[in-house]
Amino acid sequence: MEQRSKVLNVSKKMQEYRKQDLENILSEEGTQLRMNRSIQAEGSFAETKEDMGFRRYLYRGHDSIESESILIALARNVRKLHCKIQNGHTGRYLFELKKSA
Repeated sequence: MEQRSKVLNVSKKMQEYRKQDLENILSEEGTQLRMNRSIQAEGSFAETKEDMGFRRYLYRGHDSIESESILIALARNVRKLHCKIQNGHTGRYLFELKKSA
């Protein structure tokens, strides 16, 4: 039986990018953004399901689902902007950045 060896090459550029990504994630600002992202993302899904009544896609296929997702996101953003304008909250953020421990 013949001996085979496999060679795995990793780009030095890719290693630099991964190192930079890790530094960004572990920085003070990266920690704060990750803490807030988890809170904000869940709210978007809950609002889409409960308030807008979206439970399942109406069409099949990648392109159709992508189009429907874009329409739902646009509808959510327009609704959110409308509420902000009505309540006079334009120019403000939804959540302030939390301080990490």
